[in-house]
Amino acid sequence: MAKILVGLSGGVDSSVAAALMVEQGHEVVGGYMKNWINTDNIPGDCPWESDVDDAHAVAKKLGIEFRVVDLIDQYQERIVDYLLEGYRSGITPNPDVFCNREMKFGVFLDYALSQGFEYVATGHYARRREREDGTVDILRGADTNKDQSYFLALMEQHQAKHALFPCGEMLKPQVREVAERFDLPTAKKKDSQGICFIGNVKMSDFLRHYVPDRPGNIVDTNGKRMGRHKGLHLYTLGQRKGHGVASPREGMAYVVVGKNIEKNELVVGYDEPDTRGLYTQQCVVGTVSWVNKPVTSKRKIEAQPRYRAKGEPIWATPREDGKLDVKFVRPQRAITPGQICAFYENGVLLGGGIFESIEH
Repeated sequence: MAKILVGLSGGVDSSVAAALMVEQGHEVVGGYMKNWINTDNIPGDCPWESDVDDAHAVAKKLGIEFRVVDLIDQYQERIVDYLLEGYRSGITPNPDVFCNREMKFGVFLDYALSQGFEYVATGHYARRREREDGTVDILRGADTNKDQSYFLALMEQHQAKHALFPCGEMLKPQVREVAERFDLPTAKKKDSQGICFIGNVKMSDFLRHYVPDRPGNIVDTNGKRMGRHKGLHLYTLGQRKGHGVASPREGMAYVVVGKNIEKNELVVGYDEPDTRGLYTQQCVVGTVSWVNKPVTSKRKIEAQPRYRAKGEPIWATPREDGKLDVKFVRPQRAITPGQICAFYENGVLLGGGIFESIEH
């Protein structure tokens, strides 16, 4: 039996993860990661206090020790600063993926190991498999609708070895059933939405608090002025609504197809395949990391360019600088610099990286 620190978030998935570990006879402690307190009065619901109470109630129900692990400074440094710097430079970062690498399986895992724990268990819908050579693979979750392996794309082998995903073999309704069986206080709690560990704060409100508006022109693909934007950081590629430019064509919306950082211009075009800048097949992925075995030569694998996207066949070609040249077999809509690209093969998460540049 192992000594396991379960990351209790106050949600049903992590509650069930803890319950299953207790049921299996492990020595289990629940740990709530205190990462963010809304001291700056950003509009929105920041429910950390009720989440702590729910997590504590679950630990009490299961009869396990409960700890609140204060990681506020590290979260500010590793996640909030990264997020804001990305938006200031005109890209669209993904804090949730970085949260898993830098926080849950970063400083939280470091804390766990320093306290004598062997594993950190979470409520992720992903699966873990040990290979004969002693290494560990991460696989897609059994529930294809809830699969969260994408968010683990930047994890490395030493992190995967100490990670457990007790809910990964289950479907969401089964997780709810287990929560009912254990009579957990979170059994009927709704799934949380919003920025990693911050809660239901609108990203635009969060950004407006830290990144000043920098208005500029909205132009079409030919450079014709179409309106004004409030700041490039408030828009993302492929965005249909919220840019304020009405389309003259019935049933055909204008979407964001580009950002000209130098001119501070937002570029819009029609949402159709031949619109310049909207679809792409070739891109460069940087900050590449591999969960287990790296891709060392040109190879056909799958790439998932965003969380809710399907895996798409690509040709991946490693470069001498450690980056990856990626060629999608089919053109992809609104590939966005700063977002995460996850790589798979036969359901196994190979690794991931960050979209750096797009070729049109």
